[in-house]
Amino acid sequence: MTTELTMLVYAASLLIVLIGIQASVGVRAMGFKTAAGPRDETPPPTAFQARTKRVVDNHREGLTVFAPIVLAAAVAGVSNEWTVLGAQLFFYSRVAHAVIYLAGLPMVRPLAYFIGLAGTIMVLLAALGVI
Repeated sequence: MTTELTMLVYAASLLIVLIGIQASVGVRAMGFKTAAGPRDETPPPTAFQARTKRVVDNHREGLTVFAPIVLAAAVAGVSNEWTVLGAQLFFYSRVAHAVIYLAGLPMVRPLAYFIGLAGTIMVLLAALGVI
């Protein structure tokens, strides 16, 4: 498997981990009975519970852009130093983004986000033959 596809698998695995964190925080905040029910009447989320939802949503959005670009590059047989670096930047910045987001650190999170976006754009440009 190429480095780019490995980074994609890792990024999907990160989403699974983040969903697990979100679920466990939700169960802890609401209680098992409420969380396992239809959730028609749930208490407002705690600040951390809401943050876990936002980090999952944010990673899911990034992954929905990154995944098809990496898959298209793989199908087209495009793999070079730009696609490898871009995929690595995406994955490692998304790990940093998740940790920073969950920790509630201000001002640093957007930097991690934009590094991941830059990685995605690098793979895109390489897949299009621009770089």
